[in-house]
Amino acid sequence: MTDKKDITGLEAIYLAALDSNVRFITAVAGYPMTAVIDHFFENKGSSGYDIHWFTNEKAAMEASLGASVTGRRSMVMVKHVGMNLLSDPLMTAMMHTTGAGIVILAGDDPAAKASQNEQDSRFYGSISETAVFDPATPQDAYDSLNRAFELSEEAKVPVIMRITDRLEKDMQDLVRSNTGKFTEGSGQEFDRNIWKLTMHGKHQRFHIRSEPILIHEAEGSHFNRMTINGDRTGIISSGYPTAIIDGLLSTQLVYSGYSHLALGVVSPFPDKLVRKFIDQHERIIVIEESEAFIESHISTCNTILGKKSGHLPTGMIEKEHVEFALENIDKDTVSKYTEIQTIANRGSRPICSDCPFMPLYNVLHDIRPVAGDMGCSIRTAPDPLNAVDTGFALGGAISTACGFPGKGIAVIGDFGLAHSGIIGLINAVDGGFDLLVIILQNEVAAMTGGQGTPDLRELVRALVPDMTIIDVDRSISSQGILNTQHMLKELIDEQRKAKGVSVLYLEGKCIKF
Repeated sequence: MTDKKDITGLEAIYLAALDSNVRFITAVAGYPMTAVIDHFFENKGSSGYDIHWFTNEKAAMEASLGASVTGRRSMVMVKHVGMNLLSDPLMTAMMHTTGAGIVILAGDDPAAKASQNEQDSRFYGSISETAVFDPATPQDAYDSLNRAFELSEEAKVPVIMRITDRLEKDMQDLVRSNTGKFTEGSGQEFDRNIWKLTMHGKHQRFHIRSEPILIHEAEGSHFNRMTINGDRTGIISSGYPTAIIDGLLSTQLVYSGYSHLALGVVSPFPDKLVRKFIDQHERIIVIEESEAFIESHISTCNTILGKKSGHLPTGMIEKEHVEFALENIDKDTVSKYTEIQTIANRGSRPICSDCPFMPLYNVLHDIRPVAGDMGCSIRTAPDPLNAVDTGFALGGAISTACGFPGKGIAVIGDFGLAHSGIIGLINAVDGGFDLLVIILQNEVAAMTGGQGTPDLRELVRALVPDMTIIDVDRSISSQGILNTQHMLKELIDEQRKAKGVSVLYLEGKCIKF
């Protein structure tokens, strides 16, 4: 055991990975995970682990599964929306079984500070039937990650640990175990006997052998802490809100009679533990972020308060939200959080005014509809540019535009193309769609920290012979912005008249990187 002073949650995760002897790490950039991933890259040194950037979460998960089945502990780092793609191999891995421990580190973004949605990764525990750790403090994060690898090996399944930006930045003295129990070649490899079972048999095996291990963990884990202070009011929480509640209960006398069940393992849902806590209190309030995950498991019980009763807002939870909820604990419903956030009242986050692709956005202002993507171009959707109309998923612009009448227009960045957009392009060509694809080639993932992107121009040319490449930086330098804008308008008008798939590659250097 060693003590470390003033350790952030981010550093605690890094130290836990070292002490768990993680040997293979895959990562996809995106807030709030980019800071964690950068820390692992910056401190790699002689640490002994391999770490790799991936453009796609499904591929990242599959690579880490490959490391697991060959006896290397592995970790996948993605933001919450990346769980959607990653879930494909995850679902099958639960029945397939794994080898050495594999942990998915999912970074959630309550309040959607830098994301296209505000989804809650805890639900993937229920969907995939695996364990989800939801730590509240840096020490919890350190201990949880260590335990997650052990649990993964015991149950032979991937395990999820959810974190948020506030946990990454939170600071605490850390007790480091330095156990170093796991070594390669210790027998934690894939057991091929699973192939003696049918697919249905694999599912049966999971419920008979693996699931009881996971349920036992959730019901008896020391990460689920219960403190009883009377029988009137009980608070149930998980994740970072637990730290807020602990701070209030330990410093304000008015709350000294409130009990607290802090869940550090939320999946499988610890039904017996939670039921025991509920039965000991008259009123229960659930304090969690982003969604009403815990609340949804117990909402059929009487006197359950939380987001659904209006006591707490959707998304991120702050100290003042908790205080308001506790002050109104005697009310069955509350109507407070009814305002819908707008760009006007939050503040605009426009695209850079000197972006090299601004001439294109000015042209697109007068064209409808235009499918946008989850790169910088999504910031051109609101006023005043109104350049793109849709933005469903990273890499999704091309497939979305296939559904437009006439010759659809898709605007996609080079990272979005490499992430999953290339699949949409293949389908567009194979399906005989009329489509103009405008690819913005700046060679960086500008929204996630400036990571490099693969150059797919030759691959795209092989798919689409009708491909035009324009260096917009050179055009602006030689002809000016207005002439470049006029040239792009004429070219787009001409390409919209042609049948089949056309590609317009616009090259420009991002001014931020």
